[in-house]
Amino acid sequence: MSELSPIPEPATTDDAGDTPVARKRPKPGERREQILQALASMLEQPGAERITTAALAARLAVSEAALYRHFASKAQMFEGLIDFIEQTVFTLVTQITGRDVPGPEQSPDVGARQAARIVALLLQFGERNPGMVRVMVGDALVFEHERLQQRMNQFFDRIESTLRQCLRSAAIGSDTPTVDAQVAASVLTAFALGRLQRYARSGFKRLPSEHLEASLALIL
Repeated sequence: MSELSPIPEPATTDDAGDTPVARKRPKPGERREQILQALASMLEQPGAERITTAALAARLAVSEAALYRHFASKAQMFEGLIDFIEQTVFTLVTQITGRDVPGPEQSPDVGARQAARIVALLLQFGERNPGMVRVMVGDALVFEHERLQQRMNQFFDRIESTLRQCLRSAAIGSDTPTVDAQVAASVLTAFALGRLQRYARSGFKRLPSEHLEASLALIL
């Protein structure tokens, strides 16, 4: 989550005279980003599926009341992370598809290449943002409001829908192109989600991109 501001260091004392160093006041919107950055960082730690607001406040060296000045609830904090996931991933997906999925006049290879690139970017995003992976696969949402899991389900439904549209051109010539595209999109989405789940449950040791090109070649 490198786009967000780094977590501030707690206030320290001056080595010469133990005079407290004044805490720099965050700019408007900066504290909100710092809270999300801290939450994402804490989710990278083993056994961090459930994080309390007390622990999050301690990480930032602020009071819990300070957190609630920026977010009405912890669920809103997770929604902030989901917003980041959605905006980042689908902005990149749009760059891959060029806003339009392949038409029937294009080579079937175009759609297959786009689908492969979408799966790759999804897994690379997870690899670079381990804390976000716990949100994406639902591990961090087990004890939270059910609407958060619903949003992540909708995220993967949207990924699958985009893949299906890309793969329609790749299925041209088949007796059942729509069905073939739907099946392939479903398999690719399940593959991506499985790789992200394995990454989280291995303590972020088994990289999602492991043997990716060969794996996609078997599917596509």
